[in-house]
Amino acid sequence: MAQSTSRALGEHHYALTATWTGNLGTGTSGYRDYRRDVTIEVSGKPELLASADKPFRGDPARWNPEDLLLASLSECHLLSYLHACVTLGVVVVSYSDDASGMMREDGKGGGAFVEVMLRPDVVVAEASMIEAAERAHELANQWCFIANSMNFPVRHEAKISALA
Repeated sequence: MAQSTSRALGEHHYALTATWTGNLGTGTSGYRDYRRDVTIEVSGKPELLASADKPFRGDPARWNPEDLLLASLSECHLLSYLHACVTLGVVVVSYSDDASGMMREDGKGGGAFVEVMLRPDVVVAEASMIEAAERAHELANQWCFIANSMNFPVRHEAKISALA
């Protein structure tokens, strides 16, 4: 099962167990003869039930790799943004993100994401913090490990408002 460990300063290792649970009795004897169900396990965390996306014969009730990639990018930006706000003296009181991404098939059985758009809706404690809250998104873009690992653009269109 998976876990995160730090072996050297600045070096982090991650592991998980992904188990295919879609054998209907004949394995992969044919394209329609198996389910795309997968159970993802990380030590000490709830199991994650995953599958392929529906267009690829997956179970739409389960998480698919595309959902998980988008979720990773959104959460990484959120966490990097909160840290940036603390360093800039911005008090965030709420944050939500309506993220979207586009994947394009290549016609050869593969494909790739070509873009992700994050749309954070942030509320800060005071109007005087809005300018710094906007700058914090630039820092979050620089600091997000997941976004920095992608070979496609991860953009953001932030909306920032204040309580007072």
